[in-house]
Amino acid sequence: MTFRSSLFAPLIAAAFCAPAQAEDVLKIGASVGLSGYAASTDRGWRDGLDLAADYLNAKGGIDGHKIELVVEDNKSDPQEAVIVYRKMMASDNVQIFASGCVSAGNFAAAPFVAKAGIPMVLCSILPKGAAEQKWAFSFLPPPRYEIQTRMQYLLDHGDVRKIGILSDPTPYAMIMTKLATDVAKELGIEIVASETYKQDDADMSVQIGRINAAGAGAIIKIGIGGSTVTVAKNIQQLGLDKMLLLASLDDAAPFLQAGAVLGDRFLFVSPSVQIPDAVPAGPAHDAMETFLTLWKAKYGDRDGNAAGRAWDAMMVIDKAVTAAHSTDGAAVRDALEQVSDYQGAIARYQFSATQHVGIVQNPLMMGVVRDGQLVQVK
Repeated sequence: MTFRSSLFAPLIAAAFCAPAQAEDVLKIGASVGLSGYAASTDRGWRDGLDLAADYLNAKGGIDGHKIELVVEDNKSDPQEAVIVYRKMMASDNVQIFASGCVSAGNFAAAPFVAKAGIPMVLCSILPKGAAEQKWAFSFLPPPRYEIQTRMQYLLDHGDVRKIGILSDPTPYAMIMTKLATDVAKELGIEIVASETYKQDDADMSVQIGRINAAGAGAIIKIGIGGSTVTVAKNIQQLGLDKMLLLASLDDAAPFLQAGAVLGDRFLFVSPSVQIPDAVPAGPAHDAMETFLTLWKAKYGDRDGNAAGRAWDAMMVIDKAVTAAHSTDGAAVRDALEQVSDYQGAIARYQFSATQHVGIVQNPLMMGVVRDGQLVQVK
């Protein structure tokens, strides 16, 4: 071997090794609101992805591929979401997205993500267009379940039949508000007022005052984050000592704060992982405990709602990629549609070619804060 050939031999060997090394990594991208109104929820989603990635990587990865998470903060803003999605596609070569709960951001990015043939596994609702929905899979309980659970509680407990809606301007909230009208008619409940707020509003007394003046005995709040605490404090400050506040699915932190203000007059929609004692023995309890054991070992008593859905999303990705024996976008998308009966930590998931919202049975319950703990209302 000449000096010249011996000089290039390692480079040639490296060139042949590089593709194999690249194929051993599965890059999963996450557009999440680590700052802004969605921070409490999306931080949980990010940490749930991370916990699941560590768990799967310790077992050899997904179908032999080590998981590499690429996480970008969209600041809970749709325009920022577009920027970080494009960055992860162009610079990081992400193969699958497992993005957070900022629906508007996922909507804005969906057209060009779908055009690129990259599956989107989402904490949020699905984008609107059929072409985008083909590539998107939702791990969020359908909005109707949140509305039905709260209104059914009002029917089953007490005599409140007139309610007010207080919602933020997100796409999810707009869908929920429309559904609230339909569900209220079905259940014989009257919506006497519908008000909106912005996520950064420091006071909502005016909107709450109008809801009270219209004769509502309860407020169905649609929206997440610290605004729930603001509403609870405003209700107290206005002296509305009989007004109920029923909050959306969210992180435990605002629930605990709002419950400290309103006591039993503050109620919320909850998944099993927030009130694990309410889940009977069986497959659902076992799946929940698998997640919660690892979650508590790392994060203690921190809320596991969004993290549990992220864990489930990663486990479904694992099943799909393993079944496809491929990380090709179209192959993974097709395989995701075949995950037709998976019991996760949060719910049982049933996807199909015509069903990209995985939760088809209502897994939610009503909760209340007592002695600083989230407990089920029976």
